[in-house]
Amino acid sequence: MPEELALLVADVFEAAGLLRRIGETIASAEGQTQARWQLLSVVSEEPLTVARAARRLGIARQGVQRVANDLVREGLAGFEPNPDHRGSPLLALTPTGQDTLRKITTRASTVHRALTADIATADIAAARSLLHRLIDEVHRYEDTDPGTLRGPDIRTP
Repeated sequence: MPEELALLVADVFEAAGLLRRIGETIASAEGQTQARWQLLSVVSEEPLTVARAARRLGIARQGVQRVANDLVREGLAGFEPNPDHRGSPLLALTPTGQDTLRKITTRASTVHRALTADIATADIAAARSLLHRLIDEVHRYEDTDPGTLRGPDIRTP
């Protein structure tokens, strides 16, 4: 089973890389990058602090801050006061940012339909379910036994 999990992880990384490459092409058609698209998307549901957006995206806050600043400079997003923390403003989409995200999402939907034309919806749902179970297990493992994540000391003599 560990070997199968290792192969699944490799497959997920390969798929993620391929999808990122397609995502860059989709985003570039609207003058954006994959990173900007991801941040536009994550703050489209509700304004978030940069730190919270970074946690949702699973990437470093500093990188998200740079992208957020770029989006603000381009008028796609803006910083709003945060009633819960004056030092951490909320990043929110502007109407231009919402329009840009809508255009990117429309392009992506067309590509997604083409990619999944020969894949049953039930197969996609089953793959998602398995990934969610694996994600839950990783979180549970991190919470219960974080010391073993580094593994044994395997220095060679």
